[in-house]
Amino acid sequence: MSKIILGIDPGIADTGYGVIKEEAGKLTCLVYGSIKTKAGIDFITRLEILHQELDGIIKKYKPESAAIEELFFNKNVRTALTVGQARGVILLTLRQNKLPVVDFTPAQVKQAATAYGQASKQQVQKMVKAILGLKELPQPDDAADALAVAICALNSRLCPRN
Repeated sequence: MSKIILGIDPGIADTGYGVIKEEAGKLTCLVYGSIKTKAGIDFITRLEILHQELDGIIKKYKPESAAIEELFFNKNVRTALTVGQARGVILLTLRQNKLPVVDFTPAQVKQAATAYGQASKQQVQKMVKAILGLKELPQPDDAADALAVAICALNSRLCPRN
């Protein structure tokens, strides 16, 4: 049996996503990328774009579950609030699509991808490339992080199994 999971690294300007398929213990990347919203447009429109784009990805790839990275405490309260609002829209979109969701801290994600909870962005990219057999480093960083979130979920007992 196979399993398809959606990994998400939330943000307002850039939300990374990655869809991975697990079949007979082998992980295959189906798609990854970033949902970008421009700073020049109003905030509610940016949230709407995030919802619509994510909903389209879910409908196209039909994941069975999703995993999302928890927010890292940010000293800039305004940034933390806007990312928190984006995360709320993401969670609602996942719920509307009836996807079970698990959360992971950045340290858990790094630990799962690299075996080191304080790994750098570049270390995460290199390991994600190796684990998934990608030809190039996944770009942008947010997409690599989203793939690492999906890997973390697939390796976790918290991930719903078939």
